[in-house]
Amino acid sequence: MILLFVADPIETFKTHKDSTFAMMREAAKRGHEIWACEVGDLVWRSGGRVVARKARALALTGDAKDWFTVLATQELVLAETGAVLMRKDPPFDSEYFYATHLLGQAEREGARVFNKPAALREHPEKLALMEFPQFCPPTLVTRSAEVIRAFHAEHRDIILKPLDGMGGAGIFRVGADGLNLGSIIETLNKNGAETVMVQRYLPEILQGDKRVLVIGGEAVPFCLARIPQGGEVRGNLAAGGKGVAQPISERDREIAAALGPVLAARGLLLVGLDVIGGSLTEINVTSPTCFQEITDQTGFDVAKMFVDALERALLA
Repeated sequence: MILLFVADPIETFKTHKDSTFAMMREAAKRGHEIWACEVGDLVWRSGGRVVARKARALALTGDAKDWFTVLATQELVLAETGAVLMRKDPPFDSEYFYATHLLGQAEREGARVFNKPAALREHPEKLALMEFPQFCPPTLVTRSAEVIRAFHAEHRDIILKPLDGMGGAGIFRVGADGLNLGSIIETLNKNGAETVMVQRYLPEILQGDKRVLVIGGEAVPFCLARIPQGGEVRGNLAAGGKGVAQPISERDREIAAALGPVLAARGLLLVGLDVIGGSLTEINVTSPTCFQEITDQTGFDVAKMFVDALERALLA
């Protein structure tokens, strides 16, 4: 069947670690046709169906550098594919939001889209965890500098982050002395114009910010602990963190078992839970990663588990 990947430019893929590439490779092994487009290629004309204007059919070469050849470039009707996989990286900005509406229309026309566009909109990655307070650390979402200051006074050591960030960008830690708290608030909330998330600092970050993948409602048995390096407070790989694969803990299993079936039922085939110590800190739904790091270090084939789940979902 045709699998259309809506992603960032494929020329930018780092194939040694890219999870979307791992999905493509596994699907191609099974004989599926691999197509790719970018969000900017999506077009909906009045009276017509949603199409990918310049979709490209790919043949994977097996070469690490020149990893694909283009077999064809054409307009592709999304409803005529076997599945559409939305793998565009954050930020979840207005353009991403509009793309989910185009994909939602494609669904109404008969396309099967993963993750489900409505579920992407309803589960913003920083905010989605607030539905599950039993698993998350003390957390605040606000535009108010006064409320943030009160939260700091209560918890003394806090993390502040923008709601639309990715890869650890824009994350700040403020300790008990409150040094630069005012400046950080102004930077993040743009003088009250933008909403900020604040969480109590979790010292367990020194053992890693764990990415626990949940596929089709079930946890991958290994996670990737992203361990801060060089005095950093951020474990994100994009911020220089070291990725160490390890078996998931009993607490990880407990969180995944509680959230996995709920999120899967809402149309989220693939979810990345971020867990520090025993606390859930984010729920990633746009384009969760770490497939290849886990597979390379443990031998567990995450991409195979994903494509298995995708094929089951398409038969449902």
